Amino acid sequence: MSGRLALAGSIAGLCVVAAIAGPYVLDSYTVNILVRSFLYAATALTVDILWGYAGILTFGQAAFFGIGAYAAGITFTYLDFSPQNAVLALLAGLAVSAAVAAVTGWISFFHGASPLYVAIVTLAMPIIFVQILYSGGTFTGSSSGLVGYNTFDLSVESWFTICGVGLVVLTTVAWFFVNSDFGRMLVAIRENEQRCTYLGINAPRIKILLMVVMAMIASVAGYAYAGYTVVVAPEIGSFVFGTELVMWVALGGRGTLIGPVLGTIVIDVTTAYLSGNLPFVWKLIIGSIFVLVIVALPQGIIPVVRTALGRMWSAATGRSAMASSFTVPAIVDARAGRRAGAGSDAPALDVADLTRSYGSLKVLEGVTFKALGSELLGIIGPNGAGKTTLMRCLSDGYERTGGTVAAFGQTIARVPPHGVVGFGIGRSFQTTSLFETLTVAECLTLARYRLDGAGMMSRMPELALPDSARHVIAATGLDREMEIECRHLSHGMKRALELAMVLALEPSVLLLDEPTAGLTKPERTLIGNILVELVQREGLCTLIIEHDLDFVRDISTRIIVLHQGKVLLDGSVAEVVGSELVRTIYAGGEHKGAAR
Repeated sequence: MSGRLALAGSIAGLCVVAAIAGPYVLDSYTVNILVRSFLYAATALTVDILWGYAGILTFGQAAFFGIGAYAAGITFTYLDFSPQNAVLALLAGLAVSAAVAAVTGWISFFHGASPLYVAIVTLAMPIIFVQILYSGGTFTGSSSGLVGYNTFDLSVESWFTICGVGLVVLTTVAWFFVNSDFGRMLVAIRENEQRCTYLGINAPRIKILLMVVMAMIASVAGYAYAGYTVVVAPEIGSFVFGTELVMWVALGGRGTLIGPVLGTIVIDVTTAYLSGNLPFVWKLIIGSIFVLVIVALPQGIIPVVRTALGRMWSAATGRSAMASSFTVPAIVDARAGRRAGAGSDAPALDVADLTRSYGSLKVLEGVTFKALGSELLGIIGPNGAGKTTLMRCLSDGYERTGGTVAAFGQTIARVPPHGVVGFGIGRSFQTTSLFETLTVAECLTLARYRLDGAGMMSRMPELALPDSARHVIAATGLDREMEIECRHLSHGMKRALELAMVLALEPSVLLLDEPTAGLTKPERTLIGNILVELVQREGLCTLIIEHDLDFVRDISTRIIVLHQGKVLLDGSVAEVVGSELVRTIYAGGEHKGAAR
């Protein structure tokens, strides 16, 4: 990490020097254009953070840029310029941008919303913004805009230095932000939002807050633009400008920060020269370059350069490209914070008359059972019995059609998965659900967000894990793979990491959907021994779905048989294994003879 800090500091320092010296070595026309390019680049940077890191494809940053610009233009036109009015215009732009972004986020990220919603909503924002300006008549200048108002008494050289240094500072702060623990969470939301919500992370709220902050930054850039150019027109907040921002980010390389910044500056300056020298073909040239880059380099230019430099660095230093360049946090003991009543003989989970229907199709009907605070409850049944649906209903309050679920006497209402986690319920998935580009350490840190929070500008030097999670990573060898990205782990390691992440939540009820699927016999035995030990030593109520009936028989203290969405049998291991009815259900199927 220290090496990266030194490199980032050196680059930022050189850029600051360039921003100060630039007006003295460049011609006046280039200086003039670059001031505008710096402001565009700051706005493109906000698009990159939203799209490249959080996965929010947005065309709306142009509207926020326009809001900031028009807040200045309207204020300076009708109230004249003064220090007080300058502050008033800035605050007005920030307030309106924040409010619009919050409403946009609320519309785009409600529970069950498609990822396309935000793209569609933000696509309409610049169009609506421009129509409002047209409808404003002389007040907003309509299609002609506002021009000639009094503004800051600064030279072009001063504007160049202020905007250049501001862009360097913004990019540097953004670098620290995206590489912090909170920044890694944005990447996790982009890659696997569902898994994040089941780790207790309120992803919609985080995305809304991020949109608000990025809108405010774009608004400040627009405010500076209005102060510098002394002209505001609908084009600066239009759909065309919003699309150009996305194109610049794509060309430079989304998710790189420096790529969109350099891409925006180079393209804007090149466009300025081409539009003067080749007025009829410059758009064709820029468009052709965009198509060529997207076809040949779909990730953009900077990722290709970074990959090449990374390979050169690996060859020179011998450091694996799969390993993280950040220091792995030291693992320390976390004081258990499980809910009162955990480990007792009181019902940890009380399910009554649970129903799940899809129209006229009833997948679950009248499911009723109790799970004690110190038992390992196996749930079996043929394919289509409703086992995974039951897991969804227990871990997501919106999934149930009817019935009640209570954890330690507290009824779980219709709340999303991140709310259910607050009741002490943790869940793993039938298919391994991780974050491919995050390291093992980052995944475990992410799992602790609900309990420990996350630094927005730094990484925590220590990773507090409960004894159960530390036992899993030590027993499976994950403690020796903390720097490795998840995509490079074996299937068995991925299964173990997912279990460790769920245990890092310090749950009192553990829901496991086929945790040993695809594992070898030694790996299944290891996981089974770990689960039995957790139940016996920590009193962790565990519900496990498995198709391997021998495995269930060996580790369970009680078994429930689901058939056609109903509880067919609920009894001891001996009662279920010896049941002729269970043999009949499985007879002729993939588990024939397994229940004996």
